[in-house]
Amino acid sequence: MERWFERRRKNRVLDIAYRQMTLALDTVNDLERAIKAIFSGDRESAKITIDRLFLVEEEIDNLRRAVFEELSRGSLSSRDREDIMHLVKRLDVMADFVKDSARSIMILLDHDIPEEVWKVFLEMAVGVVRCAATLKESLKALSENPSEARNLSMKVEEEENKVDKQYLNIKSMLLKYGGKVNPAALMILKDLAEYMENAADSCADVGDYIRVLTVPG
Repeated sequence: MERWFERRRKNRVLDIAYRQMTLALDTVNDLERAIKAIFSGDRESAKITIDRLFLVEEEIDNLRRAVFEELSRGSLSSRDREDIMHLVKRLDVMADFVKDSARSIMILLDHDIPEEVWKVFLEMAVGVVRCAATLKESLKALSENPSEARNLSMKVEEEENKVDKQYLNIKSMLLKYGGKVNPAALMILKDLAEYMENAADSCADVGDYIRVLTVPG
């Protein structure tokens, strides 16, 4: 009976944790949609998308607390608790960087930013989406196909490296437009690029931990 209860408790924790991690990764899609809307000149849609992202972020926080509450109950092994907490915490950090990115975009909505600048940010957002989507597939495979999860986690690293190159490209772009953009807006753009790059870095961190979990015993 105790083993049966432990399995049920573990499945419940994993269900909540996977929901939290999935939502965290999905916020990246809304970030891309918001930048795409701005690039298309539809600032109202961008605002609506960001508002939705903030609501999802609240749900992510609630789920994280629910995971930790569940982990404090029952008789899960310390290793199981540690693994779940690592994944949840690291993806929560990623979601925080996405939220910070969204806040920067909200501020920039009231400023005149050249289309060419938004274009490179959109390209970077697409890269972060690819990074998050690959990580999502790796997490999905973690319990059923550790080998596939490990292979996908290495692809997360490859996608993150591409985002790093886009980040450097944006920094060069901001230097180019230094005299054409309001200095305060330029600082927010710099922050936005750093938050997005950090979001991709956080995905890579989770990928690193997945590789630790899938090392052949």
